[in-house]
Amino acid sequence: RKRAREYMKWLFEQLEGPVWVEGWEDRDDCTMVDVPSDCIGYITGARRATLGVMEEEWGVLMFFMNKTEDKGRGRGGGSEKLIIFGPTRGRRGAELKIMSSVETKTPGFFTKGVREKTSDERGFDTDRLILQDDELSYSLGKQGTTRKKLEGAAGAILAYVGHVAFIAGDRKQRRRCQEFLKWLLAQRRGSVTIKDVSGRDDATEMHVPENCKGWVTGNRGSELRRMEAETGTYMFMALDERGEERLIIFCHDAGSKVSPKGRMAAERLVNEMIQEKLRDDGGRGGGKDSRSPSRAPVRRGRARSYSVSPSQRRRSPSRRRYNSRSRSGGRR
Repeated sequence: RKRAREYMKWLFEQLEGPVWVEGWEDRDDCTMVDVPSDCIGYITGARRATLGVMEEEWGVLMFFMNKTEDKGRGRGGGSEKLIIFGPTRGRRGAELKIMSSVETKTPGFFTKGVREKTSDERGFDTDRLILQDDELSYSLGKQGTTRKKLEGAAGAILAYVGHVAFIAGDRKQRRRCQEFLKWLLAQRRGSVTIKDVSGRDDATEMHVPENCKGWVTGNRGSELRRMEAETGTYMFMALDERGEERLIIFCHDAGSKVSPKGRMAAERLVNEMIQEKLRDDGGRGGGKDSRSPSRAPVRRGRARSYSVSPSQRRRSPSRRRYNSRSRSGGRR
């Protein structure tokens, strides 16, 4: 309650003039970021809109600190202090977002001389990886979709500050995010081999019938990307120790029978696509069950029913739905 009163006090004091938090260095609820003066407008946004979005996203309070006598200084050069109040994870997420924005406008401000780092801290900490130009663009994705996918599935914070990937979270989250990033970049060179995932608590294997693989993955992976976005997972086809291909769904959240997010939700969507393809092909191509051998087999005959009906499914705009007669060339 004391902190809440302080936050409210500083918030209203900003209406009257510059605010300075005495003794901020000794507090455990704040982080300070130096922002170049020529980037302040870019970071703040019109009527504080950009800061407001970041505050809402990370659950923090942010404002620029100035002493009354310093008002107006630093314009055209130097930097100002942006202070962030909130929980550790939220502060780090907001800080990295600020650093990424500043680095876009002033390259090298935060990354000059930065080296790679892997922490052994079990609790919350930050690792760093340096990426090449092509690696950065590939791991960022269109409008940042690939970065958000990896971040969400790993349960970590992933931010790109210039060419440096900052990965924040506890040790398990950081290691998981690094693995996801490594596998993502490896896919540019060909098939990825992951020998065994039976000991992992963040993976679900699915064996997709050969005649359904193209249908499930979609054109250039469009269907996998759609299902990833819907369920907050990371999924791709990978080879096992025998060189056989199967689909692996990764996510720190196992999900549930009713949740629209997590691995179970993604598994349901994939199974629905497989059942749809097998029905359209007249049940041909069937031998292997789509589920992992460690799971209970699906009984033959009538297709399993799921919580999401076929009429509720959304397919990506790039895929056209054809009736079974036009796909198979007409049944006899």
